[in-house]
Amino acid sequence: MCKLQSIINTLPLSDMTYNCMKPGDQSELSLWLWTRPMNKTAMSIGWHQSRRGRGHRHKEQGRANRERVVEQKAEDPVPHGTCMTMCPAYEIRQREAQNRLHRFEVVAGTERERLPPADVSRAVKEYSRPAAGKDSTRASDLRPPSVLLKTVCYLVDDIAASSTFQPWTEVYSFVFDRLRSVRQDMIIQRVSGPDCVAVLEKSVRFLLYASYRLCGQQLQYFDPRINDTHLQECLSWLLESYRDGKHQHQDEFQALSLLYNLGSSQAIQHVLELPERIRSSPAVQLALAVSRAHMERNPVRLLRLAQRLDFIQVCAVHRYLLPCRRDLLLLYSHGHSSRNCRYPLQRLARLLFLKDALAAELCQVCGVNVTEEWVNFSKSSFTDASSGDLQCRCMHEPLDDEQWNCSAGCVIHGCV
Repeated sequence: MCKLQSIINTLPLSDMTYNCMKPGDQSELSLWLWTRPMNKTAMSIGWHQSRRGRGHRHKEQGRANRERVVEQKAEDPVPHGTCMTMCPAYEIRQREAQNRLHRFEVVAGTERERLPPADVSRAVKEYSRPAAGKDSTRASDLRPPSVLLKTVCYLVDDIAASSTFQPWTEVYSFVFDRLRSVRQDMIIQRVSGPDCVAVLEKSVRFLLYASYRLCGQQLQYFDPRINDTHLQECLSWLLESYRDGKHQHQDEFQALSLLYNLGSSQAIQHVLELPERIRSSPAVQLALAVSRAHMERNPVRLLRLAQRLDFIQVCAVHRYLLPCRRDLLLLYSHGHSSRNCRYPLQRLARLLFLKDALAAELCQVCGVNVTEEWVNFSKSSFTDASSGDLQCRCMHEPLDDEQWNCSAGCVIHGCV
């Protein structure tokens, strides 16, 4: 131990190496260094240096991993689908054996069989979540853009607009899932251009139409939040695709995006940054006027402008109309509150953008007295009842199933 102490006294600790010592001294030195006391400052410095070293190594390793991922993505070729049918043959066989075919996809007349056979001309690829170990880039399972557009047209014309497939809640569930699968194939293949825009435009119209037609349905049949999430994603993707060049229906969907997001400063800013030729189009100008009336809380002007909207635009803005109508009744209940004041029901119905019967029903819900063809406003009797989806549904124009089905195809294809 004395020899060890003499070595330590003659050499600085930082300069000592095992090379200048005998093997026995090396082990003795290691034991002494391990058991000797260390002050707190030295321990703290050593710990922080070690931690800094580990953090630096982890940061460098993470940067290297990200660079490898970027290089791998750059090197990986974009997959191109080779499936020329609406559903890959492998999936048809698998779902047929597992009895997972929808009744819209089986051979007509075999729906009650234990394992109904698939109709290849009607089967559509279903959406499947990405899973570990599952190859979703196999070319034989991916549909090229032309087949994807053909699939969307089939879903609109033969399923959504069909009068034989009922109820429409089931139709919506089927089409919603298959459109999601179409978008999944588009993402994997990085589809862009006219086919991508056409698919997204029809998807947006379908989701808007469904939000209006199925408003007030039970959550097990229609979830407005899920529908809204997918609609916002499609709108965002579509507006981004419009940056690539000129498109025929760009002004229509720029207006729909603003009408669907009334009160959103981001939506207004996006429209104001559009080129002059789009910003000055009639559809966008009307949408800007509606958005301004909504932000100014002017229900009379908003409802007057709403009467100039076409059907798909009403579908986009309909969720804002019921609160707006309640605000109008509240204003009139204070402004025309008098025992001897009577307001014509027919004129009020025109202001509310409703038929006379629906206007009278809304007045009764809000506590406004209606006597035959006259309305008596009173600020003390007005009740601000909670606005629910079912009440919003009651304010829609009543249409029978035949009228709904006839309008579905025209609305989604943009014919009206």
